[in-house]
Amino acid sequence: MIKNVFCANEISMLGMGNMRLPTREDGKIDFDKAAEIIDRLYESGVNYYDTAYVYHGGESEVFVGAALKKYPRESFHIATKYHCLANPDFKAVFEEQLKRLDMDYIDYYLIHAIGDNTVDTYLTNGCVEFFREQKKLGKIRHLGFSFHASLETMRKVLDFGGWDFAQIQLNYLDYLLHDAKAQYEMLTEAGLPIIVMEPVRGGRLAKLTDETDAQLKAAHPDWSIPSWAFRFLMRLENVKLILSGMSTVEQADDNIKTFSEAEPLGDEDTELLFKVCNEFKKQISAPCTACRYCTDGCPMEIDIPVMMEIYNKFKLNGRFAAKAIEKHEHSAKDCICCGACTEHCPQNIDIPSIMEELRTAAES
Repeated sequence: MIKNVFCANEISMLGMGNMRLPTREDGKIDFDKAAEIIDRLYESGVNYYDTAYVYHGGESEVFVGAALKKYPRESFHIATKYHCLANPDFKAVFEEQLKRLDMDYIDYYLIHAIGDNTVDTYLTNGCVEFFREQKKLGKIRHLGFSFHASLETMRKVLDFGGWDFAQIQLNYLDYLLHDAKAQYEMLTEAGLPIIVMEPVRGGRLAKLTDETDAQLKAAHPDWSIPSWAFRFLMRLENVKLILSGMSTVEQADDNIKTFSEAEPLGDEDTELLFKVCNEFKKQISAPCTACRYCTDGCPMEIDIPVMMEIYNKFKLNGRFAAKAIEKHEHSAKDCICCGACTEHCPQNIDIPSIMEELRTAAES
């Protein structure tokens, strides 16, 4: 397992995200299957585990704390987060998180998913000052933020100061086609170490198209398609840790192989990847990562990420694919365009417009 010094601690470059854990039929975390993933990673040298107050309806923090209980506390690092839209009472949230995790301190604490619509709340409601005080008390070791907003907002956050690290959505698609490269450069210039989330864009880059996958496989038959995304990030000097949300042991094993080899992309392979990305982007319509932040507030109980997946297939394969929404009890046809979902979307997707287009296509 590749190691590097991050915030004066030996941290594995691969970290486990705990937002997409395996679940049972009732939607609850399948503890045995999820714990098997953690055990496999821990035994392979992974020592960074990321969760949040809102993941799996609050169950993720409880699971992570319980699954790691058998290991020495100083042998791993825990990251969790405060989201102002989930519960504005940051003091109560923090105490609840310590109880959920059953831990005395949190190694890496983050202001969660800073957006253009939440940044002012975060910077004025007193939460940052409170968490800095917890850092002085030893209950937080390092304080940072995760980010889903504009470059202007990032500048505002950086000017606020006092951060130890930053977590951003970074992958070759966002680096090449969106502003992830500018975010990376801004944080690097500010001297903040970077943790990467969504390296495979919520699984969107785990399989591209048959044609583009074939090009990558021809170059390196023994590399998995997801490993290309990780190897690209290994090129970037200020990427100190890469989070991966693993739902199966097979995914964990593939990641362990990739990070044990620790072979970044060379210039020729990067050129090929960018060529493939430009071909693939033509088939990307809604940049949904299935984070599910949008679903809790939907008054019509629509499974929005499922609708986004259908929408992308419709844009790729034609109107017939849109009729797949009819298989769902609550679908795009039920959308009332209230906009409750858009407030919570880190990708700033105009969800109501997509629902309208999908409904029209399905009915035509």
